[in-house]
Amino acid sequence: QVQLVESGGGLVQAGGSLRLSCAASGRFYSNLDMGWFRQAPGKEREFVASINWSGSSTSYTDLVKGRFTISRDNAKNMVILQMNSLKPDDTAVYYCAGGLPLTSRWTWWGQGTQVTVSS
Repeated sequence: QVQLVESGGGLVQAGGSLRLSCAASGRFYSNLDMGWFRQAPGKEREFVASINWSGSSTSYTDLVKGRFTISRDNAKNMVILQMNSLKPDDTAVYYCAGGLPLTSRWTWWGQGTQVTVSS
């Protein structure tokens, strides 16, 4: 099985930075595509960023492009979301997710970590 645990959320003022981490367990982690999603109160869960199994390809929603960076360190079983120039609209619960390549499906999910950006 694969288990994902997020950490690094918190309260930050607009313009500040946070670094979210996703710690993965399971023998198949290094073979998975990984992504970050977020859900704000009253909103649907939305895609934030993803990185493929090898780290050769990344993708971002236009809402965070240029401000957020996704990376992975497979030797440490870690996925990172570096968030800079944070805005109040970034406030949400952020979730780490994993999926098998070519399936177009996110199968494994973390419990989420709260990010709150004050104005």
